[in-house]
Amino acid sequence: MISTKPNNPTDGNAVVTIENLHKSYMLGHMELPVLKGLDVNFYEGEYVSIMGPSGSGKSTLLNILGCLDKPTGGSYFLGDDDVSTLDDDQLSSIRGKRIGFVFQSFNLIRQLNIVENIEVAMYYQHVPKQERRERAVMLAERVGLGDRIKHRPFELSGGQQQRVAIARALANDPLIILADEPTGNLDSSSGAEILEMIDELNDQGKTIIVVTHDDHICSRTNRSVHLLDGQIERIETNGKG
Repeated sequence: MISTKPNNPTDGNAVVTIENLHKSYMLGHMELPVLKGLDVNFYEGEYVSIMGPSGSGKSTLLNILGCLDKPTGGSYFLGDDDVSTLDDDQLSSIRGKRIGFVFQSFNLIRQLNIVENIEVAMYYQHVPKQERRERAVMLAERVGLGDRIKHRPFELSGGQQQRVAIARALANDPLIILADEPTGNLDSSSGAEILEMIDELNDQGKTIIVVTHDDHICSRTNRSVHLLDGQIERIETNGKG
Protein backbone atom coordinates (compact mmCIF):
# COMPACT_ATOMS: atom_id res chain seq x y z
CA MET A 1 0.00 0.00 0.00
CA ILE A 2 1.35 3.44 -0.94
CA SER A 3 1.17 6.02 1.84
CA THR A 4 -0.49 9.31 0.92
CA LYS A 5 0.46 11.16 4.09
CA PRO A 6 3.41 13.57 4.37
CA ASN A 7 6.68 12.20 5.78
CA ASN A 8 6.43 14.61 8.69
CA PRO A 9 2.79 15.63 9.28
CA THR A 10 3.75 18.65 11.39
CA ASP A 11 5.32 20.16 8.25
CA GLY A 12 1.83 20.30 6.71
CA ASN A 13 -1.31 22.35 7.30
CA ALA A 14 -2.90 22.60 10.73
CA VAL A 15 -6.43 21.17 10.53
CA VAL A 16 -7.07 21.90 14.22
CA THR A 17 -5.78 25.01 15.97
CA ILE A 18 -6.49 25.54 19.67
CA GLU A 19 -5.54 28.83 21.30
CA ASN A 20 -5.84 29.61 25.01
CA LEU A 21 -8.73 27.14 25.31
CA HIS A 22 -10.69 27.19 28.56
CA LYS A 23 -13.66 25.16 29.73
CA SER A 24 -15.46 25.51 33.05
CA TYR A 25 -18.66 24.02 34.44
CA MET A 26 -20.96 25.51 37.04
CA LEU A 27 -21.70 23.39 40.11
CA GLY A 28 -24.41 25.37 41.80
CA HIS A 29 -22.78 28.74 42.44
CA MET A 30 -19.26 27.36 42.07
CA GLU A 31 -17.26 27.46 38.87
CA LEU A 32 -15.21 24.32 38.20
CA PRO A 33 -12.37 24.91 35.71
CA VAL A 34 -11.56 21.79 33.67
CA LEU A 35 -9.41 23.08 30.80
CA LYS A 36 -7.06 25.92 31.66
CA GLY A 37 -5.57 27.65 28.65
CA LEU A 38 -4.60 24.95 26.14
CA ASP A 39 -2.52 25.81 23.06
CA VAL A 40 -1.93 23.06 20.50
CA ASN A 41 -2.18 22.34 16.76
CA PHE A 42 -3.03 19.07 15.02
CA TYR A 43 -1.84 18.69 11.44
CA GLU A 44 -3.20 17.18 8.25
CA GLY A 45 -2.39 13.48 8.08
CA GLU A 46 -1.24 13.31 11.69
CA TYR A 47 -2.04 10.56 14.19
CA VAL A 48 -2.11 12.01 17.72
CA SER A 49 -2.87 10.49 21.10
CA ILE A 50 -4.29 12.47 24.00
CA MET A 51 -3.27 11.01 27.35
CA GLY A 52 -3.56 11.82 31.02
CA PRO A 53 -4.95 10.52 34.30
CA SER A 54 -8.64 10.50 35.17
CA GLY A 55 -9.86 14.06 35.64
CA SER A 56 -7.08 15.59 33.54
CA GLY A 57 -9.54 16.95 30.93
CA LYS A 58 -9.18 14.37 28.13
CA SER A 59 -12.90 13.75 27.67
CA THR A 60 -13.74 17.44 27.90
CA LEU A 61 -11.16 18.24 25.23
CA LEU A 62 -12.48 15.45 23.00
CA ASN A 63 -16.04 16.75 23.38
CA ILE A 64 -14.93 20.21 22.30
CA LEU A 65 -12.90 18.86 19.38
CA GLY A 66 -15.99 16.86 18.33
CA CYS A 67 -18.26 19.95 18.53
CA LEU A 68 -20.29 18.19 21.24
CA ASP A 69 -19.50 20.98 23.68
CA LYS A 70 -18.34 24.59 23.49
CA PRO A 71 -15.37 26.21 25.24
CA THR A 72 -15.93 28.99 27.73
CA GLY A 73 -12.85 30.86 26.51
CA GLY A 74 -10.24 30.83 23.77
CA SER A 75 -10.66 29.63 20.20
CA TYR A 76 -10.88 26.37 18.28
CA PHE A 77 -10.36 26.42 14.52
CA LEU A 78 -11.36 23.34 12.54
CA GLY A 79 -9.89 23.98 9.12
CA ASP A 80 -10.77 27.62 8.45
CA ASP A 81 -13.81 27.69 10.74
CA ASP A 82 -13.66 29.17 14.24
CA VAL A 83 -16.13 26.69 15.66
CA SER A 84 -15.87 28.17 19.15
CA THR A 85 -18.14 31.00 17.93
CA LEU A 86 -20.86 28.80 16.37
CA ASP A 87 -24.32 28.10 17.75
CA ASP A 88 -25.69 24.60 18.39
CA ASP A 89 -27.23 24.18 14.93
CA GLN A 90 -24.02 25.26 13.22
CA LEU A 91 -21.99 22.93 15.44
CA SER A 92 -24.29 20.06 14.52
CA SER A 93 -23.73 20.77 10.83
CA ILE A 94 -19.93 20.91 11.23
CA ARG A 95 -20.01 17.72 13.31
CA GLY A 96 -21.94 15.81 10.68
CA LYS A 97 -19.86 16.96 7.72
CA ARG A 98 -16.32 17.22 9.02
CA ILE A 99 -15.88 14.87 12.00
CA GLY A 100 -15.98 11.09 12.24
CA PHE A 101 -16.40 9.42 15.64
CA VAL A 102 -15.25 6.02 16.88
CA PHE A 103 -16.47 5.30 20.42
CA GLN A 104 -15.37 2.71 22.96
CA SER A 105 -18.94 1.40 23.21
CA PHE A 106 -19.47 1.42 19.38
CA ASN A 107 -22.80 3.35 19.64
CA LEU A 108 -24.50 1.35 16.92
CA ILE A 109 -28.28 1.26 16.58
CA ARG A 110 -29.41 -2.21 17.62
CA GLN A 111 -32.48 -2.31 15.37
CA LEU A 112 -30.53 -1.49 12.18
CA ASN A 113 -28.30 -3.79 10.16
CA ILE A 114 -24.70 -2.95 9.24
CA VAL A 115 -25.47 -1.05 6.04
CA GLU A 116 -28.25 0.94 7.70
CA ASN A 117 -25.99 1.88 10.62
CA ILE A 118 -23.37 3.16 8.19
CA GLU A 119 -26.04 5.06 6.25
CA VAL A 120 -27.25 6.99 9.31
CA ALA A 121 -24.42 9.54 9.11
CA MET A 122 -25.22 10.22 5.44
CA TYR A 123 -28.96 10.42 6.03
CA TYR A 124 -28.52 13.50 8.21
CA GLN A 125 -26.43 15.10 5.47
CA HIS A 126 -29.26 14.52 2.96
CA VAL A 127 -27.24 12.21 0.73
CA PRO A 128 -29.65 10.62 -1.82
CA LYS A 129 -30.88 7.15 -0.87
CA GLN A 130 -29.20 5.22 -3.69
CA GLU A 131 -25.88 6.97 -3.15
CA ARG A 132 -26.13 6.30 0.60
CA ARG A 133 -26.68 2.62 0.03
CA GLU A 134 -23.87 2.23 -2.50
CA ARG A 135 -21.38 4.08 -0.32
CA ALA A 136 -22.41 2.14 2.79
CA VAL A 137 -21.94 -1.21 1.03
CA MET A 138 -18.54 -0.06 -0.28
CA LEU A 139 -17.46 0.97 3.23
CA ALA A 140 -18.69 -2.32 4.73
CA GLU A 141 -16.54 -4.12 2.18
CA ARG A 142 -13.62 -1.82 2.93
CA VAL A 143 -13.63 -2.85 6.61
CA GLY A 144 -13.94 -6.54 5.72
CA LEU A 145 -17.65 -7.02 6.42
CA GLY A 146 -19.05 -7.23 2.89
CA ASP A 147 -20.49 -10.66 3.69
CA ARG A 148 -22.27 -9.43 6.83
CA ILE A 149 -24.14 -6.39 5.59
CA LYS A 150 -27.56 -7.68 6.65
CA HIS A 151 -26.44 -8.63 10.16
CA ARG A 152 -27.46 -6.52 13.14
CA PRO A 153 -24.98 -5.40 15.81
CA PHE A 154 -25.97 -8.09 18.32
CA GLU A 155 -25.08 -10.71 15.71
CA LEU A 156 -21.49 -9.45 15.48
CA SER A 157 -18.43 -9.73 17.68
CA GLY A 158 -17.08 -6.64 19.44
CA GLY A 159 -14.31 -6.28 16.88
CA GLN A 160 -16.79 -6.50 14.02
CA GLN A 161 -19.01 -3.87 15.66
CA GLN A 162 -16.04 -1.54 15.94
CA ARG A 163 -15.32 -2.11 12.24
CA VAL A 164 -18.88 -0.95 11.50
CA ALA A 165 -18.27 2.11 13.68
CA ILE A 166 -15.11 2.90 11.69
CA ALA A 167 -17.02 2.55 8.41
CA ARG A 168 -19.70 4.89 9.75
CA ALA A 169 -17.01 7.39 10.79
CA LEU A 170 -15.74 7.43 7.19
CA ALA A 171 -19.18 7.85 5.60
CA ASN A 172 -18.98 11.61 5.02
CA ASP A 173 -15.21 11.71 4.29
CA PRO A 174 -14.47 13.71 7.46
CA LEU A 175 -11.64 16.17 7.96
CA ILE A 176 -10.67 14.45 11.24
CA ILE A 177 -11.51 11.17 12.97
CA LEU A 178 -11.86 11.22 16.76
CA ALA A 179 -11.46 7.91 18.58
CA ASP A 180 -12.29 7.53 22.28
CA GLU A 181 -10.57 4.44 23.74
CA PRO A 182 -11.39 2.53 20.52
CA THR A 183 -10.10 -0.83 21.83
CA GLY A 184 -11.33 -0.44 25.41
CA ASN A 185 -14.15 -3.00 25.04
CA LEU A 186 -12.23 -5.49 22.90
CA ASP A 187 -10.07 -8.51 23.59
CA SER A 188 -6.39 -8.26 22.66
CA SER A 189 -6.76 -9.96 19.27
CA SER A 190 -9.72 -7.82 18.16
CA GLY A 191 -8.04 -4.72 19.56
CA ALA A 192 -4.92 -5.40 17.51
CA GLU A 193 -7.01 -5.72 14.34
CA ILE A 194 -8.75 -2.40 15.01
CA LEU A 195 -5.42 -0.66 15.65
CA GLU A 196 -4.07 -2.04 12.38
CA MET A 197 -7.13 -0.63 10.61
CA ILE A 198 -6.65 2.79 12.22
CA ASP A 199 -2.96 2.71 11.25
CA GLU A 200 -3.96 1.97 7.68
CA LEU A 201 -6.45 4.87 7.59
CA ASN A 202 -3.73 7.19 8.82
CA ASP A 203 -1.29 5.83 6.23
CA GLN A 204 -3.93 6.73 3.62
CA GLY A 205 -3.86 10.34 4.85
CA LYS A 206 -6.63 10.52 7.45
CA THR A 207 -6.04 12.80 10.44
CA ILE A 208 -6.74 10.82 13.60
CA ILE A 209 -6.93 12.00 17.22
CA VAL A 210 -7.32 9.25 19.80
CA VAL A 211 -7.95 9.51 23.54
CA THR A 212 -6.30 6.62 25.33
CA HIS A 213 -4.61 5.51 28.53
CA ASP A 214 -2.79 2.72 26.67
CA ASP A 215 0.95 3.25 26.15
CA HIS A 216 0.87 0.71 23.30
CA ILE A 217 -1.60 2.85 21.34
CA CYS A 218 0.39 5.96 22.20
CA SER A 219 3.54 4.40 20.71
CA ARG A 220 1.77 3.96 17.35
CA THR A 221 1.03 7.68 17.00
CA ASN A 222 3.15 10.56 15.67
CA ARG A 223 2.76 12.66 18.81
CA SER A 224 1.14 12.42 22.22
CA VAL A 225 -0.39 15.34 24.11
CA HIS A 226 -0.25 14.68 27.86
CA LEU A 227 -2.77 16.51 30.01
CA LEU A 228 -2.56 17.05 33.75
CA ASP A 229 -5.07 19.04 35.81
CA GLY A 230 -6.56 20.67 32.72
CA GLN A 231 -3.27 21.84 31.26
CA ILE A 232 -0.80 20.45 28.73
CA GLU A 233 1.95 18.85 30.78
CA ARG A 234 4.07 17.93 27.76
CA ILE A 235 3.90 16.98 24.07
CA GLU A 236 6.06 14.08 22.95
CA THR A 237 7.14 12.75 19.55
CA ASN A 238 6.52 9.02 19.37
CA GLY A 239 7.67 6.04 17.34
CA LYS A 240 5.51 6.59 14.26
CA GLY A 241 7.01 9.12 11.90
